[in-house]
Amino acid sequence: MLIGCTRMYNATPAVAGLWRELLEGAARRADVPLEVIEYPAPAPLDALWARRDMGAVFMCGWPFRRSDPRPRIVAAPLPASPFCEGPTYCSVMVVRAESRFETLEDTFGGRIAWTDEGSHSGFNAPRRLLMRHAAEGQPLYAESVGPVVTPRASIGAVLEGRADIGPVDSLFFHLLERHEPETVAQLRVVARTDCAPVPVLVAARDVPAGTVAALGIALEETGRDPGGADLLRDLCLRGFERVADPERYAVTERWDAEARAAGYDRPA
Repeated sequence: MLIGCTRMYNATPAVAGLWRELLEGAARRADVPLEVIEYPAPAPLDALWARRDMGAVFMCGWPFRRSDPRPRIVAAPLPASPFCEGPTYCSVMVVRAESRFETLEDTFGGRIAWTDEGSHSGFNAPRRLLMRHAAEGQPLYAESVGPVVTPRASIGAVLEGRADIGPVDSLFFHLLERHEPETVAQLRVVARTDCAPVPVLVAARDVPAGTVAALGIALEETGRDPGGADLLRDLCLRGFERVADPERYAVTERWDAEARAAGYDRPA
């Protein structure tokens, strides 16, 4: 029995249920035994990604690039985003809607939240955005609040007043817009990072290639099934794509190298 897990994008309990429906449906069509597990925060994602029974587990592109052995890519989601095209996403930088901050620069000197040092959307991408403003790697903020671990916690830090600004994975943000608009209404986006390859559903390296291919094909065909189009719409997706070139995730390492070369080691 393989496992599926969408912990990264379980924005609400209802959204978690939609992901479960999607993965279980794909597994049935592919004739692959798959159990969808919850694995809620703060359980460590590194431990999840090390499991040898992964069948369809969301994994951030930066740790995917760094993994050895590297998991097999099952499929990449295609976010229905106005910001990025294809299997890509960005980080949106949010402040409280009622705050005085209108631009990213307005937040300098305040407090910034970040999620985890291994996260692309919550650490690597916002760090690269900010390093362009930092002179010789000097801090832009009076306080760096992290690791808060999840995008939901990044939002919480902002809404609770522990941080003035925080990064949120754009797909997670769009899921909240659709399913919890009352929370998004309390936020305002003041900046976006450049787009980068989106997190992917992966299987463990030892899972047979045929099994991985069957799951990937089933996910690509989701929109053709009865109710599949509605399911994708509710998950803020246009569909899925099997990734032909995993080297696209090398950009995450380049962004890390750029920030370190500039002496800007963390969002601060």
